[in-house]
Amino acid sequence: MSHLRQLFLNHVGQTSPEPMMVDVHHAAGIYIYDQAGKRYADMTAGICVSALGHSHPVILDAVRKQADRYMHTMVYGEHVQAPQVLLAACLADVLPNNLDTVYFTNSGSEATEGAIKLVRKYTGRSQIIACKRGYHGSTIAAMSLMSEPLYKQAYQPALPGIKYMDFNSFSDLGLIAGDVAAVIVEPVRGPAGVEIADKKWLRALRVACDEVGCLLVFDEIQCGMGRTGQLFAFMDYGVVPDVLLLAKALGGGMPIGALIASNELLATFVHNPSLGFISTFGGHPVCCAAGYAALNYLLTHDDLLRDVLIKERVIHNILTSDKIMEIRSKGLLIAVELADASMVRQVIQGCFDRGVLIDRFLFDDSAFRIAPPLTITHEELEEHIRVIQEVIDDL
Repeated sequence: MSHLRQLFLNHVGQTSPEPMMVDVHHAAGIYIYDQAGKRYADMTAGICVSALGHSHPVILDAVRKQADRYMHTMVYGEHVQAPQVLLAACLADVLPNNLDTVYFTNSGSEATEGAIKLVRKYTGRSQIIACKRGYHGSTIAAMSLMSEPLYKQAYQPALPGIKYMDFNSFSDLGLIAGDVAAVIVEPVRGPAGVEIADKKWLRALRVACDEVGCLLVFDEIQCGMGRTGQLFAFMDYGVVPDVLLLAKALGGGMPIGALIASNELLATFVHNPSLGFISTFGGHPVCCAAGYAALNYLLTHDDLLRDVLIKERVIHNILTSDKIMEIRSKGLLIAVELADASMVRQVIQGCFDRGVLIDRFLFDDSAFRIAPPLTITHEELEEHIRVIQEVIDDL
């Protein structure tokens, strides 16, 4: 084992008993290279973060230029910093009118925390409804939105006032009553193994929230920023949330999250008391500069979003093994369901050995994830999906 790998195990806090241990030297495009020069095709885009690939020149240029001007100057919300303002204004321009104000955070989990505080303070209600097998972050409050006891039983007591409904269940819409502050849902559920909201159900959910005056929160931390073929997944449904959560691909590889709502809603944090939600490094100017560059690139390269659905079909056409039980997908967020979890582990390891990185899902042990950078070429896509197909055939 290399000295660096040993130091990694000794001194970097671990999150799993078997880390991948890719000894990263550099990354470019869809590829990550280790210290020995081995190339890995990143077919998960760092779990939907690197939507434009690694080390995209437009993003690197924006980071360098902003770092030359200034980095941190003051806690979030006190200084007028151009990267924050430009990214917020650009998001407001491409979103519906009621999503015109952005609160920047460090991560998706922090954005979820802010949303919980916002909906409770604005409505004066305490109950929040989340979907079973949903995932909205790993802090105590965000984790409390998970129904699965496995991931939260060691950290009890969780946040009180959380109820759960089944995803796509029309009968469970009856849980939405006058004591509910908000319903939070992922329109496309990545951690659950790419479960896709039914259009009629999502529209009925909007109506049910409106009838009792509770807020609707969409978590697009994984599925936003072009991943589904739309700039934001909800745009495919004709349903507009009151609050939108973004992170991951928003920063173009830099850490950032966003809590987006109307100016009226977010003004809730300003009074009684002021500083209702604060973040020292939220909206860091270098991260916002990277995010602004990434968003502008998506907006000025329409072919990337158009190509998402074409590439999705390519994946379906190549992966045709009888060992595949089902392929669920929304754009370039794909779950490949196999017969059992042991097969999934074998495929992930086999692909790793052949230089292709895929990954598992949090709540679906029998499926593996494919979510390559949107910038992957058709030639690269076909090459690496065929590797996955060959590994499945060799089981």
